[in-house]
Amino acid sequence: MRRPPDMLRGMPHTASFPVPHPLTPTQFLALLPYILPRSPAGRSIGDLRGRMNAIFHLACTTAPWSALPPEHGKPDTVSRYFRRLTHAGLWERLLEALKENDPKHPLNEIAPLIFRACRRAVRLRGLKFLVLIRRLGFLQALNGPPDKLPNPDLSESLKHTRFPPYPETKAQCDAYRALTKALKQLHRVIGGVKHLTRQQRLGWS
Repeated sequence: MRRPPDMLRGMPHTASFPVPHPLTPTQFLALLPYILPRSPAGRSIGDLRGRMNAIFHLACTTAPWSALPPEHGKPDTVSRYFRRLTHAGLWERLLEALKENDPKHPLNEIAPLIFRACRRAVRLRGLKFLVLIRRLGFLQALNGPPDKLPNPDLSESLKHTRFPPYPETKAQCDAYRALTKALKQLHRVIGGVKHLTRQQRLGWS
């Protein structure tokens, strides 16, 4: 197994995690139109590039914000900015841009980092964000294995399921019971697993 770089030492890491390299000038310029350049009070944020590097750095781990290394700034400041970006719909816009962009667009170069940040954003954005991620096909952005998370699209399909007439023969009863069992299993899949650990949510590959 490849040894993780210095920036990840002491933090939970798996071989499947993307290496959180600092944004290049070209990548940052591609990202700049999407992010918030000012504080809520209207003051310009001094080092936007550094702020985004900090977010992507931590997103590539399963660690809490409090574990952010000092060189990336104050954890509270970075996590607060992440929440502002998330509530402003940043990650939805970025995912839609990734879907529409030319594959060689510089934003696509940091897609793995964006997907990791989306995993942290799901809990703030809720079910609609999960639906968007699934419909765009970016399953790596989900905050857990796809088969363990809610799948609202399946519930929409289930609305159109028609039960057969009330069974009268033994064969019909057997078929009716089999259908009922299958629908119960499908219902469990739609609802997903209730409790996932942080490692399961953020570190799955």
